[in-house]
Amino acid sequence: MSTDRHERAHLVGLIGSGIGGSLSPLLHEHEAAAQGLRYAYRTLDLEELGLQPADAGQLARQAVRLGFTGLNVTHPCKLTVLDGLDELSREAQALGAVNTVVVEGDRLIGHNTDHSGFGAALRAGLPGLAADPARLGTVVLIGAGGAGAAVAHALVAAGAGTLLVADADAARAEALAQSMGRRGGGGTIAAIPVEDVPDRLSEADGIVNATPVGMVGHRGTPFDVGALAPRHWVADVIYRPLETQLVKAARATGCSVLDGGWMASAQAADSFELFTGLAPDRARMREDFLGLAAYHNN
Repeated sequence: MSTDRHERAHLVGLIGSGIGGSLSPLLHEHEAAAQGLRYAYRTLDLEELGLQPADAGQLARQAVRLGFTGLNVTHPCKLTVLDGLDELSREAQALGAVNTVVVEGDRLIGHNTDHSGFGAALRAGLPGLAADPARLGTVVLIGAGGAGAAVAHALVAAGAGTLLVADADAARAEALAQSMGRRGGGGTIAAIPVEDVPDRLSEADGIVNATPVGMVGHRGTPFDVGALAPRHWVADVIYRPLETQLVKAARATGCSVLDGGWMASAQAADSFELFTGLAPDRARMREDFLGLAAYHNN
């Protein structure tokens, strides 16, 4: 990392589709202002630019030529952007997905802060689990897409003893379980049918939703919440809205809950640090995120 990164002006972009409502620009700019940085954050929306997801790699390189010093990448470009990169961090390589691009000279280096962000969210939002990793226990992960893969790696790294992966696409769940198994880590990892999730919660300590179910436009819950018990901890990666139906049901049941805002602010903090070389105030970014989310009527 360049030693003078924190001293230069930053122009950061977000590559994705339909991202006009993203909170990332203001979240990053608020933290930069608090640290006295010259920092601008702009969206590069494929829909507005008339581009396709396959163009993400080329767009990343063009953005850097135009002066962008770092990039975030979101749906549906976390895989397609790889074509424009020169190097991947170890985590990004393991996941095969990138959500943060750091510019080092003329080289574009891909990172994955979804992975590190969920790990940080667990530590900050459910500190009892961080203090005693054995309490992670058996975790049921619903969703084996890009977010699910990042969460799976973070859970295993945090010390989950058993990880049960479910997805509406059974083949995708099996592929993630096998990939995780090849990487190792000491835990038991297996795919289960998504329809079996309610029954398998009897043996689970924690449940993570990494599907779109519950976000704006996709109301509902990813499983029958009647299977929840107060002893469970429950995490959701969705942050629009923060109070998904799953989060509300888990709170009402008496579960320990990690809303999606924890991961959203934590991955943003990790990206900010990669872009600037400066440690962000994570508590401040969490509070800024909550304020922005409330203002923008999540």
